[in-house]
Amino acid sequence: MEALHDTHVKLLAFDLLSLTPSSSNPNAVYRKGTLLLSRVETLGVVTSRDHKPDRFLRFTIDDGTGCIPCVLWLNQLTSPYFSRRSPPDVRLIAEAARKFATLIQIGVSARVRGKVTFYRGNLQLTVSNVFIERDPNAETLHWLQCVRLARKCYDIVPDPTPVYKKAKN
Repeated sequence: MEALHDTHVKLLAFDLLSLTPSSSNPNAVYRKGTLLLSRVETLGVVTSRDHKPDRFLRFTIDDGTGCIPCVLWLNQLTSPYFSRRSPPDVRLIAEAARKFATLIQIGVSARVRGKVTFYRGNLQLTVSNVFIERDPNAETLHWLQCVRLARKCYDIVPDPTPVYKKAKN
């Protein structure tokens, strides 16, 4: 089993929405049963936005293959989850999240990175980074990169034959 759980894997919505939870590792998900991953990068158009100030911003990203539900947490200053971190670090994280929330508007093209999570049995992307794309070719390039990576990296089934046996043949 190949693990990419500490890497942001570029995926299209179609592939992202087909991920299933891992029974062996609660912090990761499987892709087609062969790849263990937890972090994803995607790019698409923001098609919905539900903002609860100082709590969260829920939005969807549509890349043409499907719509990805995303959540950007905005409660860093009040959440016990961040209580173990240093206050200056938490303030920086909260400030970045507030900035990202202002960037996410319906109709913008956004590159989003985050952790794949499940909420009430449904997959969502818990966002850690947002970049607004202004290049009209960015989405096409993202599609091409996702297809190339899926063929060359993600869909590779490891050959069970040890390397030293191949060299003898």
